[in-house]
Amino acid sequence: MPLAPTGELVTRAAAARTAVPAFNVITLEHVEAVIAGAESAGAPVVLQISENAVRFRYGRLLPLARAAVAAAERAAVPVALHLDHVRSDELLRQAPGAGFSSVMYDAARLPYAENLAVTRAAADWTHGQGLWIEAELGQIGGKDGQPALDAHAPGARTDPDQARDFVAGTGVDALAVAIGSTHAMTTRTAVLDHGLLRRLSAALAVPLVLHGSSGVPDEGLVAAVGSGITKVNVGTALNIAMTGAIRTYLAARPDAVDSRKYLGVGREAMAREVTRIIRVLARTPTGPPAARPSTSTPSPEHPRT
Repeated sequence: MPLAPTGELVTRAAAARTAVPAFNVITLEHVEAVIAGAESAGAPVVLQISENAVRFRYGRLLPLARAAVAAAERAAVPVALHLDHVRSDELLRQAPGAGFSSVMYDAARLPYAENLAVTRAAADWTHGQGLWIEAELGQIGGKDGQPALDAHAPGARTDPDQARDFVAGTGVDALAVAIGSTHAMTTRTAVLDHGLLRRLSAALAVPLVLHGSSGVPDEGLVAAVGSGITKVNVGTALNIAMTGAIRTYLAARPDAVDSRKYLGVGREAMAREVTRIIRVLARTPTGPPAARPSTSTPSPEHPRT
């Protein structure tokens, strides 16, 4: 089927009081595993290619993006393509011609005023191209090249009042919020601030996004969706599943040399993890429901495709 627009999937999820699963992909095996896992769960999914993944692929976006598009068009479930954690304006401008319907522009490392200014410019440009845009406010940390971050340190969390001003000043379509998770966690020990998340959800009329979700226990993910998260980003969990399966395979077969054998095992392990996470996100949370973002039709000046 044709590529699904990310904005549409997120809007539907908000209306259904659930969250869209979004998985970061690095290789074709990642792409195939995410789609297979989503098909097994019978759920829509977002494929995400980050600027770090592009850098790994010799700085070339199109080879992996075109492979993702080709695989998505043959999927039995809706699949969207999202360009994640973009810092380079040059890379940003490649998105419309490469099959992406959305981008995450990452200027959170900058002082607030600079983050607002450059994100506003990015939002103006992406909306002019018909793209949906996500930004980040607060300090999630853990990406390549970033210093270690205490997600519970004073000032690391997203402030609801500042977030309201940031969304109004930039015109972004969604906001990644810092509520206690960190990128690249290999243990599932992140403790989310659900009270802050509920305040953010009540303060903002745009969907909220959880980054660093691989470090959050299942019950924390379920509660986050119940408290207002509408898009859940996962990356490291896939790499853990793939690497663990390959290690086990090669340890039992030290003479193995056919990469198809161990890559196939890794791909299957990733697909199972994708299915598992999607089913976790579909669970009904307990407790009172949180306010949800508005799903009103965007203005012509800012189309959300």
